[in-house]
This record gives sequence, structure tokens and C-alpha cells, in this order.
Amino acid sequence: MVDLHCHILPGMDDGAKDLSESIKMAKKAVDQGIHTIVATPHHLNNKYENPKQQILKKVEQLNQALTEEKIDLKILPGQETRIFGEMLDAYEIGEILPVNHTQYILVEFPSGHVPRYTERLFYDLQMSGLIPVIVHPERNQEIIEQPEILYQLVKKGALSQVTASSITGDFGKKIKTFSLQLIEANLTHFIASDAHNTNTRTFKMREAFDIVQTKYGNDFVYMFDENAAHLIEGQHVYKEIPEKVKKKKLFKFF
Repeated sequence: MVDLHCHILPGMDDGAKDLSESIKMAKKAVDQGIHTIVATPHHLNNKYENPKQQILKKVEQLNQALTEEKIDLKILPGQETRIFGEMLDAYEIGEILPVNHTQYILVEFPSGHVPRYTERLFYDLQMSGLIPVIVHPERNQEIIEQPEILYQLVKKGALSQVTASSITGDFGKKIKTFSLQLIEANLTHFIASDAHNTNTRTFKMREAFDIVQTKYGNDFVYMFDENAAHLIEGQHVYKEIPEKVKKKKLFKFF
């Protein structure tokens, strides 16, 4: 299993505080059946600044530590970048790091809204050969209230990634319900942990996939699993035609 979104690098953001905590997270990941993790420290969120070269150095150091500890886990470089208007400029000067040097770039929205310039920025990114992957849209208040926003972005070429802990209900029943609705409407393409530690924000990948298998069958499990594997290789991912989340259905559960 590949985990595309994890804060396992030590001392970079609100994830692992030090190397010992990174090692604990690595062991937990292996127990979950994860063999590859994309390390995605926050960039430009809550004043964290983790540009490309800094991340690459830390990934190399953590891989070396895992080898010494004989932990069978591979760390790949990535970055969770808070959306800002000059993202393309920052990419062109080498500050933005796509997942494992592919064309896929993880983009985080503010928790309460989606900036008005998002559609134009995503267009510009795609015209430059990049594919934006919206992380945890199920936890964005404006998208919850107006799923049409996510539908339009996905329809125009963006991808999205739902958090495993959202599917398992760790963020509450409403977030769980909405996460499943995004899956049903083909508005999300990946499941990742967004793990920050081994206690309050851990992996929950196996549990999330069990829920998906029970509700939707093995085809969905294979799709999410294979999409993550394709993404880290820079290959095309599997996409169904997106559908609109019906507000009536959504508010029935709220």
C-alpha cells in the first residue's frame, strides 16, 4: 500500500517532532501494510516554510535511518502546499515539490473556504503540465456546503484525496458521511492517511479500506490502491466521470 500524504519527516511541521517519533510512525505504517510513504510537510501553512531542497535532504536522512533500523519502508519526497496565487512562479523557481518529482502537486485549501482564484490557478498549473491534487476536500467547510465547487474543479481536471480518518469517522459523523458521498460521486481519486503521529492523528488506512470494501466492493479498493501506485510513478490515474453531490441527500444526514 502507498500512502500519498503523511507528516513523517522529523521537526518540520506539526507532524513527527523528532527522529524517534518518525521511527514509531514508520513501524506503525508497516503494521498497516504500507510499504511506501510520500512525506508531505506543510509549506506556507501556519508559517511553516518547507521548500523543495529542504524536504529532499530530510527524506534522504530519514531513508538512511530506516535502513539502519531495518524497517522495510520507503520514503518519497512530496509537499503539502497551502494554495496561493503565485504557486506556478514558486514551482518554476524550484520551491514547490510535486509528489516524487512527478506532475502531481498536492494543494491544500484553507479549512473554511476555497479562494476565488482557484479555478484560474488550476488552469494555469495544468497548462504548465502540472496536475493539482486537492487534499482533504471533505474537511473544507465551503465544499461541504457547496459540493458543486469540488465538482467543477474535478470536471476541469483536478484530482482529490480523502483522508482515511475521515472515512473511519475520526473527524465526526458529518465528515464521514460527506467523504462517502464524494466517493460515490467519483469526486475523489485517492485515500491517504495525513498521519501526524501514532496517537491522535495516525494512519487508519487499513480501517478505511475495509469500510470501502464493505460498502462498495473490491473494485473501489483496487482503484484507490492502484491510483496511488500510478501517481508516484507519474502515470495516469483511473477516473470515473464526476457526478454532482445532491444537496437533498447531503443535508438529509446532517
